[in-house]
Amino acid sequence: MSTERVLRIGTRGSALARRQTEMVAQRLRMMGLVTQEVIIRTHGDHFHQPLYGMGVKGVFVKEIEEALLANDIDVAVHSAKDLPTELPEGLTVGACLPRDVPWDAWVSSAGTLESIVAGARVGTSSLRRMAMIRHCRPDLELLPIRGNVDTRLRKLEAGEYDAVVMAAAGLERMGWSDRIVQVLRPPDFVPAAGQGVIVVEIREDSPWRPWVEQINDRPTELALQTERRVVRLLGGGCHAPAGVYAEARSIGDSVGAYVIHVVARLWTQDGVQSLGAEAVSPSPEAAADEVVRRLRAEPAFRHWQEAIDA
Repeated sequence: MSTERVLRIGTRGSALARRQTEMVAQRLRMMGLVTQEVIIRTHGDHFHQPLYGMGVKGVFVKEIEEALLANDIDVAVHSAKDLPTELPEGLTVGACLPRDVPWDAWVSSAGTLESIVAGARVGTSSLRRMAMIRHCRPDLELLPIRGNVDTRLRKLEAGEYDAVVMAAAGLERMGWSDRIVQVLRPPDFVPAAGQGVIVVEIREDSPWRPWVEQINDRPTELALQTERRVVRLLGGGCHAPAGVYAEARSIGDSVGAYVIHVVARLWTQDGVQSLGAEAVSPSPEAAADEVVRRLRAEPAFRHWQEAIDA
């Protein structure tokens, strides 16, 4: 394959999306490839209602995937949590970058989640984050918020909110980690599947695939496969209050051998009820299947299932 041909990378136009694309492009350029950024506006960029109210999946990736299938671009860069668990026929995840911090971040000048005053206005449009906050602090007022990372921070500074909750990885990638007042971690706060992971989507028959696979981080890939399978088995996604996090750890001196530890937690939308489970297994499929089996065995699982089916 000639490295003189330009590798066209499709991305959204937000500052964070372009920063993530540059992180991928830098790795590809280190192998001698020439890259070109192609900005594509997606359905999610046109509308500002909460994601769970849009009624469609993949609002931040659909148009980019269409361009990929049409051969208008060669690869696409996404935040893994934006990808639907089922990809269009002919497309696959070609590479995962090493995972950045996967947790949620509390951003506020009015205190931490525990210390902020009752009735404080907290901005988030994630059903998962809403449920987690309600579970810990039912006395706070949760308000929808949309927009890019910088837009949300401006709304916070303008006094529209007393606090906002967003992915810590996005803040760190933009150089704004100093804005993080508190990192929200398990067991009370379990991230969305794929949070903190940047993926490169590619056509299965693409001649660029051998190049892209060279920048893949295998432990991150295994963790992502586990998390996405859990969500797929539960039938959730951004439309359900569910969190799942997996880690793939190498086994001793064995090359390519890993054990996967996965934690999943579900909430009813009002945050009143919560249930969780964890599992350890040598494969993504077995780990995901076991943690879902344990969740389904919990008495409270029926209430969660009824809530998302309503």
